[in-house]
Amino acid sequence: MSVFAKASASRSVRAVITGVAMVGVSALLLTGCSSNSATPTASDTPAASGDAKAVKAGDRNLTLKIGTILPQSGALAFLGPPEEAGVALAVKDINDAKLGITVDPVYRDSGDTTTDTATVSVTDLLSQDVSAIVGAASSGVSKTVIDQITGAGVVHFSPANTSPDFTTYDDKGLYWRTAPSDLLQGEVLGNQIAEDGNSTLGLIVLNDAYGTGLAESTAAAFESAGGKVVAKSLFNEGDSNFAAQISEVTAAKPDAIALITFDQAKVITPALVGSGFPGGKLYFVDGNLSDYSKDFAADLITGSKGTLPGLDVGTLGDFTTRLKEIDPTLTDFSYAAESYDAVVLIALAAYAANDVKGQSIADYLRQVSGGTGDGTKVTDFKTAAKALAKGEQINYDGFSGPVTFDENGDPTEATIGVYEYKADNTYKRIN
Repeated sequence: MSVFAKASASRSVRAVITGVAMVGVSALLLTGCSSNSATPTASDTPAASGDAKAVKAGDRNLTLKIGTILPQSGALAFLGPPEEAGVALAVKDINDAKLGITVDPVYRDSGDTTTDTATVSVTDLLSQDVSAIVGAASSGVSKTVIDQITGAGVVHFSPANTSPDFTTYDDKGLYWRTAPSDLLQGEVLGNQIAEDGNSTLGLIVLNDAYGTGLAESTAAAFESAGGKVVAKSLFNEGDSNFAAQISEVTAAKPDAIALITFDQAKVITPALVGSGFPGGKLYFVDGNLSDYSKDFAADLITGSKGTLPGLDVGTLGDFTTRLKEIDPTLTDFSYAAESYDAVVLIALAAYAANDVKGQSIADYLRQVSGGTGDGTKVTDFKTAAKALAKGEQINYDGFSGPVTFDENGDPTEATIGVYEYKADNTYKRIN
């Protein structure tokens, strides 16, 4: 079942959501920064409508250098392989099209917030004159480098940042993301927990921009649905012992516990179940929804559920097949589609501008996503680039779904999937 919910900026979304939620978010999110650099020379084909910029027709001869800061190490390292595979597949598709733009990727590690890996990586990438940087996966990590990236006039584009803080961040119009705000994931998760018959909820939460933001929206949705949050315990990234948090939350005897963490769930989950809490009453989120078949004893969390933004990539046969050709070791595909679409959108914006400068790319990102103008719907790079070469407007929808950026660089639509764990500690989408 899908629920379409829209709300004005002056009120929160209030809807009981079952399974997958496709949510319109543009009105939900507050106004932020937009770009205002000069429009390139107009072609003979005028802009289609509204405030769309003219697309310069004709041949291109562009080399676009894109850097990545995706997690090769740290608490989100399990997300690195699918995200980097998504980037690599997009680069291959763009370069194989041979339409006058070549993407040159440079892969670097983001680490997590316990290290300065991301800062070192960004410094290196900026020294190589990249036009855009894809990453980080962690909202907390992105916060440590966003000023460094956007201050250099480079596009900062995350496939996985979900903190609501980025919506109104002073980013000079250079920050974009294909992942929705956690105002939406929390809405779905909180309502799912209530819908499953739970009256009370405990939360164990990573104390950073991602964790506290998602916890707040989850709690608000759960309580709006009639439930009561009876305990919330925070921990810091880098912590390795969670006995205090487990004791605090289980002492309140909640019907369910939501783990809003990264890979700390590998330690917290078996400890919780070992303390007597039922594994089937746990709820996971995008930061820890992972294949635990090699980590947990069989049947440890059978029936537990979790949420993850994006379409069910596992059902996109050709896409997942091609991802595994890039990286045969892939078992999780989280944010692979969002990473793929991030690269394609950056390339299409550069193509529309006929320029690889960061500001020029930012000027066209909203437009090629269908956020301005009246463009033709396209779903692959080759078709989109051929239309742009004719001076036509486009509206790109990719493997992550309809993107359609608003003025803040946020997607205006999002799909949040609900997943359930099987006896072997792998998960499947149930709606």
